[in-house]
Amino acid sequence: MSTVMLSVRVKRRIKEKAERLGIDIKAVVERALEEEVRRAGRERFRKIVEEYLKAMEKISMEEWI
Repeated sequence: MSTVMLSVRVKRRIKEKAERLGIDIKAVVERALEEEVRRAGRERFRKIVEEYLKAMEKISMEEWI
């Protein structure tokens, strides 16, 4: 699997607190980004389906067949 370097600025106090708590920052960022990508993909698909359904309402059964 190929990876890329991602640089993100966060408040120092949050980073320090996360480190003190033993939080794996890289894992948290990757998981959050994966979840957001899935959410955005589902939303994009939902919008496309809605557009097609609206377009199909305007077509008669005969035209569709």
